Amino acid sequence: MPTTEYDTGAPETGPFALPLLPLQSGVVLPQMVVTLALESPEARDAADAALDADGRLVLVPRTGEGSFAAIGTIARIESDGELPNGQRAVVLRGLARARVGGPAVTEHAGVWVEVDPVAEVADVSGRARELAREYKAIVRGIAQRLGSPRIADALQGVDDPGALADMSGWSPDLSLARKIELLETIDPEARIDLALTWARETLAELEVGEQIRSRVTDGMEKTQRDFMLRQQLDAIRKELGEGGDDADVVAEYREKLAVLNAPDDVREAATREIDRLERMSEQSPEHSWIRTWLDTVLELPWGTRSEDRLEVGAAREILDADHTGLGDVKDRIVEFLAVRKLRADRGLVDESAKRGAGAILALVGPPGVGKTSLGESVARALGREFVRVALGGVHDEAELRGHRRTYVGARPGRVVRALTEAGTMNPVVLLDEVDKLGSDWRGDPSSALLEVLDPAQNHTFRDHYLEVDLDLSDVLFLATANVMDTIPGPLLDRLEIIRLDGYTEDEKVTIGRDHLLARQLERNGLVPDDVVVTDAALRRVVVDYTREAGVRGLERELGKLLRKIAARIATGTTGDSSPITIDADDVVDALGRPKFFAEVADRTGVPGVVTGLAVTGSGGDVLFVEANTMDGEGLTLTGQLGDVMKESAQIALSYVQAHAEELGVDPAATRRRFHVHVPAGAIPKDGPSAGITMTTALVSVLTGRPVKAGFGMTGEVTLQGRVLPIGGVKQKVLAAQRAGLHTVVLPQRNGPDLDDVPEAVREVMTFHLVDDVRDVLELALEPAAAEDAVPAAA
Repeated sequence: MPTTEYDTGAPETGPFALPLLPLQSGVVLPQMVVTLALESPEARDAADAALDADGRLVLVPRTGEGSFAAIGTIARIESDGELPNGQRAVVLRGLARARVGGPAVTEHAGVWVEVDPVAEVADVSGRARELAREYKAIVRGIAQRLGSPRIADALQGVDDPGALADMSGWSPDLSLARKIELLETIDPEARIDLALTWARETLAELEVGEQIRSRVTDGMEKTQRDFMLRQQLDAIRKELGEGGDDADVVAEYREKLAVLNAPDDVREAATREIDRLERMSEQSPEHSWIRTWLDTVLELPWGTRSEDRLEVGAAREILDADHTGLGDVKDRIVEFLAVRKLRADRGLVDESAKRGAGAILALVGPPGVGKTSLGESVARALGREFVRVALGGVHDEAELRGHRRTYVGARPGRVVRALTEAGTMNPVVLLDEVDKLGSDWRGDPSSALLEVLDPAQNHTFRDHYLEVDLDLSDVLFLATANVMDTIPGPLLDRLEIIRLDGYTEDEKVTIGRDHLLARQLERNGLVPDDVVVTDAALRRVVVDYTREAGVRGLERELGKLLRKIAARIATGTTGDSSPITIDADDVVDALGRPKFFAEVADRTGVPGVVTGLAVTGSGGDVLFVEANTMDGEGLTLTGQLGDVMKESAQIALSYVQAHAEELGVDPAATRRRFHVHVPAGAIPKDGPSAGITMTTALVSVLTGRPVKAGFGMTGEVTLQGRVLPIGGVKQKVLAAQRAGLHTVVLPQRNGPDLDDVPEAVREVMTFHLVDDVRDVLELALEPAAAEDAVPAAA
């Protein structure tokens, strides 16, 4: 193909001088013909200087303040005249590229510079010609999309790659920087490569825009079509008498769904159900089912979350203000909140970090110790909503997972209802009484809780009623229980246990004064100025009228006490005293005779009766183990004992029979009939920790040696007389203190557990750690009289 020769209008060699006309915001490339308004004095001077010479000047784009491009364009003034607005303008034709040098000294007016024309390559490479053909094809595609075929027609007569590239300078899509880059690119192959790259970008943008316009148009057409069809459907329903308010209901559902911040799968499921509802007759039984389901889904707080307030110091203050004592428990909760704060501060809260990283705290302890109120305090410390879900007595798995929608009266499970009640997707949910879950032919609710409480799974929890994935990973679950024994093993494995073992007398007095009294004053219509309850009165109520691990009974007794005062105030029989002071002596008049007595000394004052320590669902307690002997053979057990306690009694008897002489007992006496009884027979009892208690009771009745006053004991015994460790040490010690005991015998390996016992209790009690039952007998039994060392088998 022939190449295009540029008409430079100048000698083949340079340099030579030409007037300089700076271009403020544009670029003129070779072979371009442009009309240029002469707005500045320097532009007019350059045009005048060119017209005074041979009509040529050099056009140099300005690249910045005081800076110009290294390459300019030699141009010829074709004509000089005025625009319609009267401003002077010239028509310029670009001739060739030229390197611009320094200022030139001439006799002409204006600014002249040295220019060195750049000769165009006469023979270009084959690759440059391939690029030129591709460039023409792409420009043809651009012209088709823009509806301007003249753009492609203008390129048909141009074969030179360099000239084709220069023609791209006409494009309004090219920025000034790209046009300057095109001007400064001397090599034709590199120049056409640049133009081709930019043309590809333009074509891609046009294609994307065309796709977007097409989708928008299709969407608009579908919307219009759906609107027309719905209007026709409404008209048909009205003719059939099936219209009514149903159309308004569907429109209302669609409006609610449009603003619902729910995941895509939830929106799709809701859209399908709304479409079904729209096509369905009101007489269909599924009509009401679908509406109930839509109401449930749309009421859920999708996307609504409370902002966590992770201030550890403020959380500790809230816990201390709400609860007295429980220092270890508060420390663990503060640690839990501190970990959440660090994870949030350090950006470790993405999806992969949340799943499997959470801990489900389980507050285990007797009634009335403040498990539920601790959950409320945690929610208040975090700034989250609090919801309590009662699980006691739940036997049906559907109560947690929801019922299938095909059942009559189906509804979502308690977890979903808790989120709706909270109004956020990240509340604090307290699962109350997980140890009292049941199971029968309707399913096992504890198994359903496994998914709810497993941080690695609950981000895709699926309720049977909703049938859509529900993300529970942001929910803070807390569980409560009275005992751990009845919690299923797999469920217990997912819980982190925090024990609340009960309060000392001093802590109960403080709780009564600082928390319970104010609440009961309000409930009974009183104000602090009406009545003053002294600490001595509170202690009298704690000691003589309540014997519990928690403070629920204490609050009831305080309520009863204050009701007496309210009655006196209401009837005007208070006299002139204001406020009314209640001291220890006034408690009996208001509450009646005391309910509890220090009966340990009376019960254990005879041989064969020993005070044991146990843990029940209500906390620690004392048990009196009684043993007696009579004619005959065998072992009788009464008191509704479980299998483990029956085994402990048999082990105790076998040990005594095997070591009779060593224990100072007539071997013949051990072959008589024994009766072991644990009073309060209406209450089931079980566990291994009564082993040493039963052994001591048998030895006591056989030797006639009573147990020392104020002694309590707990521990498992083996056939060899070893004393094995047991659980619940803190609860048992607190129960011993409440019962008036001053000395407690514990297994040797339970020594570290005494660190959990409040220091105030450790200071007033004596503890003996033993590992052999012989040590227990030596410590607990009164010394034997000389003549009764080996009693007869009477």
